[in-house]
Amino acid sequence: MPLPPLVEPVAVLGDLERVRTARHARLAGFGEIAQRRLAAARVAVVGAGGLGSPVVLALAAAGVGEIVVIDDDVVELSNLQRQILHRLGDLGAPKVDSAVRAAGDLAPDTLVRPIRERLTSSSAARILADAHLVIDGTDTFETREAVASGCEELGVPLVWGSVQGFDAQVTVFWNRPPRGFSPVVLADLYPSGSVGDVPSCADVGVLGALCMQVGALLATEAIKLVTGVGETLLGRVLVVDGLRARQHEVPLRTSMTDATAVPPPGEPAPVVPFVGPAALAGALIVDVREDAEVQSGMIPGSRHIPLGVLLADPAMLTGSGRVVIVCQVGLRARRAAEALRRAGVDAEVLAGGIDAWRASTAARMTA
Repeated sequence: MPLPPLVEPVAVLGDLERVRTARHARLAGFGEIAQRRLAAARVAVVGAGGLGSPVVLALAAAGVGEIVVIDDDVVELSNLQRQILHRLGDLGAPKVDSAVRAAGDLAPDTLVRPIRERLTSSSAARILADAHLVIDGTDTFETREAVASGCEELGVPLVWGSVQGFDAQVTVFWNRPPRGFSPVVLADLYPSGSVGDVPSCADVGVLGALCMQVGALLATEAIKLVTGVGETLLGRVLVVDGLRARQHEVPLRTSMTDATAVPPPGEPAPVVPFVGPAALAGALIVDVREDAEVQSGMIPGSRHIPLGVLLADPAMLTGSGRVVIVCQVGLRARRAAEALRRAGVDAEVLAGGIDAWRASTAARMTA
């Protein structure tokens, strides 16, 4: 079901802007009214790197009225493999300056407001205060948590994406969605303290073209939220396997609205430990992905039990000792581990799922 549009439209588009965006006006269900909503929108993009670059270009081309770009970094030569905002002549210059120049070349009616500042947990709400929505294009989990916290304080939607190696995830978080929609936040996907040390793209690499694909997806989600056209990824995580050209969705719900995760009245939800790949030694590893997903490979020595089978009979693993549950990104594993703990099984979750294990393995091989 589509969400209602985030903003009221401007009264009229300028003549040049109406011609420039004419192909949008021809889209069924979009039309000039949606284009005028884009012109009224103020979108904050945190990070002008691999994800932020295509996002800024796509939003400017789409006709978003104001784009706030937050980044404190300068352009380095190694950025140019994926950060398509920048050019050789920008080396050593602030990344936000590239955003201003590139967006202006595409869409003169779009205002780009650069903020050359590192966003932190203490500054997030202040920096993001005027935005209708926020797009997170950052590359450290500490900053991602700060962005998410700021959005939750302000009650604005957060379009979120992550790319590492050949793999990516895209979703939408919103702790105060309109009536009839369930709130979902970053902690529902990655509970606080569960991630640990995540390898950076400098450690394991990143496919530059995949950044552009994911950036386009992030911009599309923002456009849908602003205009109220189509269905967003609120409540769903899109998982992209760039190496095998596959995409699939994982349902994402707040635990207390998920019928399989709600404990009986008066019983607290079990606390599920999240562990890193180093903690797999000596444990029974259980992969709860579906049959088609495990065809791409499993952790050596792991046992495959699809989530539905495990939830139907969690006692099947009673007496197995320490069990580590694995899925693609961690959400389904958390549900499985909660059910197992209620059945008395010592269950933990591999933080970040099979994607994190692959990234960790690749980092060790190249070290």
